[in-house]
Amino acid sequence: MAGDDFSPQRQPKPGTALWRNVRLATLAEGSGLGIVDDGALLAKDGRIAYAGPASGLPADLPSNIEINDGHGRWLLPSFIDCHTHLVYGGNRAMEFEMRLAGATYEEIARAGGGIVSSVKATNALTVDQLVQQALPRLDTLIAEGVSTVEIKSGYALSIEGEMNMLRAARRLAGIRPVRVLTTWLAAHATPADYKGRNDDYITDIVIPGLRAAHAKGLVDAVDGFCEGIAFSPQQIARVFDEAKRLGLPVKLHAEQLSDLKGAKLAASYGALSADHLEYLADEDAAALAAAGTVAVLLPGAFYTLREKQLPPVKALREAGASIALATDSNPGTSPLTSLLLTMNMGATLFGLTVEECLAGVTREAAKALGLQAETGTLEVGKAADFTLWNIESPAELVYRIGFNPLAQRVWNGRITSATTGASA
Repeated sequence: MAGDDFSPQRQPKPGTALWRNVRLATLAEGSGLGIVDDGALLAKDGRIAYAGPASGLPADLPSNIEINDGHGRWLLPSFIDCHTHLVYGGNRAMEFEMRLAGATYEEIARAGGGIVSSVKATNALTVDQLVQQALPRLDTLIAEGVSTVEIKSGYALSIEGEMNMLRAARRLAGIRPVRVLTTWLAAHATPADYKGRNDDYITDIVIPGLRAAHAKGLVDAVDGFCEGIAFSPQQIARVFDEAKRLGLPVKLHAEQLSDLKGAKLAASYGALSADHLEYLADEDAAALAAAGTVAVLLPGAFYTLREKQLPPVKALREAGASIALATDSNPGTSPLTSLLLTMNMGATLFGLTVEECLAGVTREAAKALGLQAETGTLEVGKAADFTLWNIESPAELVYRIGFNPLAQRVWNGRITSATTGASA
């Protein structure tokens, strides 16, 4: 396999390094962007030891400290993509072209398109091949300063196939300097041999597969697709009950195409997140806020599907719900591998502010993965994962389209390449 082994447990601990002459946007809770004009960041053994005004740096810095001059650049927490389907086989460019020519969903399905196409292509690949196909997508995210990626299963729809997807996701974390969290999403669709038998599929595949994958250490969280074309709230509840028994957190694709009250169900289980939410009722935003369930908005899917129903951003704000953004990178409805573009879409299509967009791919995205104590802000004790940017203000990261001003990416206290993430 190409690349070095970047598993944290196999990497020597970094020493002490200082970044000075930088402007910080710490994104600390309650601080807005947390701007520090004359800033400095001190990293020790892969953790942040200091982040704040240069005047407040400890006086007893070691003599052998590595000093990095930021030349006045902006330094921000590394980005987090908290909702992706990054591991899969093939692509669905053919059905994209068919849709442009006016083909209906049914016509595409009859031509072998839709999720059936992705399931066939995914199941035809070995774990190594799944890794090789996913690497270019992951590297594109890394090149934009992403340090943490959530990767779901859901395109195999068999126990071994779903486990292979998660094995590939785990392997990606071993060959790139990136934190990967895995999510069991077997309740994504129903395979052809279970058509019309969703409950049987959950009984035969989803739940026993979850148990087996958990026993192998392949699962960090459990997800499902709660929608009229997928699974009912009652069926999802069966999956969530098993996740609860196993001690795994849950999240849910909810209210993307209709209001089945999936978000309320997710909140009732204390879910990490409810994702999509275009059809979320205004009054249900309060349930998410009360449960601490993050509202993850996915403008890439909204854009690709040419949706008209906007998520209730105003209601989410007024309820005090956390709002995150993610690519939803997948072969069919969001072939997107850019969090920079995702932020621009979040602002342009959904009306999010610059602060909401930047927090949505850092601090709030960390919450959506249960990682708020580990990453997402520039605060003492958190992982030294951060980025330096050639920009005049943080707003530029949201404003520009198709432009990547990343100057430096730091992961676990080490400067990495902006292409493959290899140590610089």
